[in-house]
Amino acid sequence: MKTFFDKTKLKSKTAANRFMVAPMTRVSADQEGIPSQEMEDYYVAFAAGGFGTIITEGIYTDDAFSKSYPNQPGLVNAEQVSGWKSITEKVTGYGTLMIAQLMHAGSISQALAQTKAPSVINPLGQKLPHYGGGSGPFPIPEAMNKKDIETVIGGFVNAALNAEKAGFDGVELHAANGYLLDQFITPYLNLRADEYGGSVPNRLRIITEITERLREQVSENFIVGLRISEGKVNHLKYRWEGGSETARAILVEISKMPINYLHVAAEHQGWREETRYPDGSSLSGIAKELLKVPVVANGKLDELTLAQHLLDTCQADFLAIGKAALANPDFVKKVMNHEELMPFDPTTLFPNPSLFSYEKHKKYLEKDVKMRLA
Repeated sequence: MKTFFDKTKLKSKTAANRFMVAPMTRVSADQEGIPSQEMEDYYVAFAAGGFGTIITEGIYTDDAFSKSYPNQPGLVNAEQVSGWKSITEKVTGYGTLMIAQLMHAGSISQALAQTKAPSVINPLGQKLPHYGGGSGPFPIPEAMNKKDIETVIGGFVNAALNAEKAGFDGVELHAANGYLLDQFITPYLNLRADEYGGSVPNRLRIITEITERLREQVSENFIVGLRISEGKVNHLKYRWEGGSETARAILVEISKMPINYLHVAAEHQGWREETRYPDGSSLSGIAKELLKVPVVANGKLDELTLAQHLLDTCQADFLAIGKAALANPDFVKKVMNHEELMPFDPTTLFPNPSLFSYEKHKKYLEKDVKMRLA
């Protein structure tokens, strides 16, 4: 029987338990994308609290078109690498693995006036003011040409190499939640007629090329993970047409990639609502069936009976905790000692009061979530 506290392998490294901190946007770096003292305190608290693995907030990968929002950290230059190195040294000193999530915004950047994406498609929804990039509609993107795609691939590879220099144990490629790599996967956002559009293998080609190029250049023991989802931050209810059949087709292609784990994201409505299909299967369960690497499940898994069920039924190997971790940086220690968890305070989602006041914008947030669920 699997338990929450089993030591579990990630490639050649060992996580102290099955709990991971899920990646959560913090808008806490400085204007140059250099990690702050506040960020160091944030990540160290989770390590001290017992988490076996921490996945960072999304980190931008190049200075061209990848940046998602102001005050987002990067892994593009030496100053950013140095800032992260101070954090990884402290976190890994607790025996915690630390994974850098690498992301490219594509068409839903809140930081750029001009964006690039697979196709010229106006993004659904509107900007989220609590990310600090203003409000209103997203700009209409330019369609990426082959040179732009090469820039994206090179950016991910260089950011991964910088992550290794900074002392991270690995990277997670963010192909979820509506950002660039997910835009390539999504048929209504990818209308390309070249080798990066059309069929499932073509729509996943850019991810295949990134993982293969990256694997060739990072060290043998460096962990390479991938995060996918169906829902998007600007389209929460989106689901793949074809349900479990489409999931299988996508996961077959992912099974060919040189990755060391797959992370199935479901942070908006939860694992039950976002990953299960009418035939009784789940996205994380199909991944466990088709892939030979660990699967990370996510989505309200502080409900421990559900979390244990996923382990018992072979639908996950690791459990990524988000909001409950914000409320309880010592979540793992509390679970281990059967202590009561603090309830989640939604104001903690917005760590920078100079950018956003939760109370002031509470009605806006409720309206925004309803719109994105429509």
